[in-house]
Amino acid sequence: MRCAPSAGAALVLCAATAGLLSAQGSPAQPEPPRFASSDEVNLLAHGLLQLGHGLREHVEHTRGRLGSLERRLDACGAACAQASGTAAPPPAANPVVGDAAAPETLRNLQVQLKAQDTRIEQLFEKVAQQQRNLEKQQLKIENLQSQVRLLAPSHVEHKVIKPARGKRLPKVAQDGDTAHNASRLHRLPRHCQELFEEGERQSGLFQIQPQGSPPFLVNCEMASDGGWTVIQRRQDGSVDFNQPWEAYKAGFGDPQGEFWLGLEKVHSITGNHGGRLSVQLQDWEGNNESLQFPVHLGGEDTAYSLQLTAPVASKLGATAITPNGLSLPFSTWDQDHDLRGDKNCAKTLSGGWWFGTCSHSNLNGQYFHSIPRQRQQRKKGIFWKTWRGRYYPLQATTILIRPAVDASAS
Repeated sequence: MRCAPSAGAALVLCAATAGLLSAQGSPAQPEPPRFASSDEVNLLAHGLLQLGHGLREHVEHTRGRLGSLERRLDACGAACAQASGTAAPPPAANPVVGDAAAPETLRNLQVQLKAQDTRIEQLFEKVAQQQRNLEKQQLKIENLQSQVRLLAPSHVEHKVIKPARGKRLPKVAQDGDTAHNASRLHRLPRHCQELFEEGERQSGLFQIQPQGSPPFLVNCEMASDGGWTVIQRRQDGSVDFNQPWEAYKAGFGDPQGEFWLGLEKVHSITGNHGGRLSVQLQDWEGNNESLQFPVHLGGEDTAYSLQLTAPVASKLGATAITPNGLSLPFSTWDQDHDLRGDKNCAKTLSGGWWFGTCSHSNLNGQYFHSIPRQRQQRKKGIFWKTWRGRYYPLQATTILIRPAVDASAS
């Protein structure tokens, strides 16, 4: 029986492979430590996974052969017992199929089979455990790579990290740009509009740092009229927007998919100068609507109230507007700040929003992949009353903001 040595040889091969990799990383002359690239780590992890799969298949195949052999031994047990008085077969004879095999030889062989089966079972468990460990390591590697991409102060497009302009990365600045870069080495751009004013025309992910705020990643849309920061996107229902207050304050989701940037980040971008809000809507027939209007977003002490001028508020369908306009506090299911005293709009509907009286708009509502038949269910969806009506759940939305001119000049 050579099944166990073969399985053991696979483990020896795995150990030898690790030894060769260690030997290659230790040259004769001492050199500075070198970290493996993500591609090298992925390649090694993939190779180990393949080795584990191959060893697992080998063990299963060997176990099948042992089971078949043991069944054959059980089948010939009676015949072998009848031949107990005959002489033992010569060494070259096959003890499995020979009718003259001695009972003692048969028992010894069965003991050996059970011992081999136990060893293979132990080996199989080790291989399975090693495979689980490798899969966990692979998940950790992918998670770390995602965090590195988000933390890198670079421009990302189509999930490929590219260096941003040299003026934001001093190590790649040209000699001729030294004077221009001198004033930019100590800080990041404050918002997408500042990037636009400095000549950036390519949309994508950038790291910014508004005044008094730590750096964070934003999705910039560079249009002909300036640089806009995307603060919300809905497109496929991949992110749950029915979140509590702290989630809406900090932000959630994937900047390259569905996401909410975070109320505190939006407030840091506009500051006390206000800005201009752009709302882009799409229905299920492929029709699009785009709205732009001036806004002012207060801080958390005002529940991030959205200040709208009287003409804008009236155009959006609001009633009971004061001469100074309309102030809409942000509200979630765990912090009710809406203008309705008899109900919690966020609980009745879904998501967090500047609800007002629950009926004007809600772009953070429940995402439906098709229009529900029941009216009660449709009202919980994504809607903008003055465009497609109160009970029409939209297919896609994007909200962008750009700080006021004074904010860019200051």
